[in-house]
Amino acid sequence: MKKVTLPMLGVIAASVLLTACGGSNVKTDDAMPAKASMNNDDLYEVHDEGRIYVFDDRDVYEDFLSVGETSYRKVRIGDGPRGETVVFGLTNEDKKKMSGIASVEMYDGELNGAEDFYGEMRMEGRIYVFQSLEEMNTARTVGEVPLRFTSIGSGPNGETVVYALNSDNKKKEPTALVEKFKAANGL
Repeated sequence: MKKVTLPMLGVIAASVLLTACGGSNVKTDDAMPAKASMNNDDLYEVHDEGRIYVFDDRDVYEDFLSVGETSYRKVRIGDGPRGETVVFGLTNEDKKKMSGIASVEMYDGELNGAEDFYGEMRMEGRIYVFQSLEEMNTARTVGEVPLRFTSIGSGPNGETVVYALNSDNKKKEPTALVEKFKAANGL
């Protein structure tokens, strides 16, 4: 019986592995599954004590409102428009992702809001409601909603609710947006 040396054993093992990988089971770009669509239908923010909490999932947002914390988060210190810490509340599915998180991409301007977008921002004891991501981004940067319809005391806990308007609807009450807010908040 011939003795097999350790270097020869390595060569044999490498050739077996390379042969096993050479099959036709390797996926090409054409066979790769399409990227899952991200939730760009809604975005929620809470501005509190020098932090901006951002959510793309209504359940995670509601949990935060009741508990004051999120189980999973991605934190950016000093990344807000006025140096605030930005905290992205993540779902269980998003907690291990390095990219492809809707709230992060919408905040960064890498993902547009859906055509039927809905947004809520809680800031300074008021709830601001938006029908476009652009209006929400402007309010975050400026700190106010220039065109608005205000409903005093109509929030779930008696907060003032401010509905963002634009040049197209600035002269009429945003009844569809009001109904959407009421449905989302169980009112």
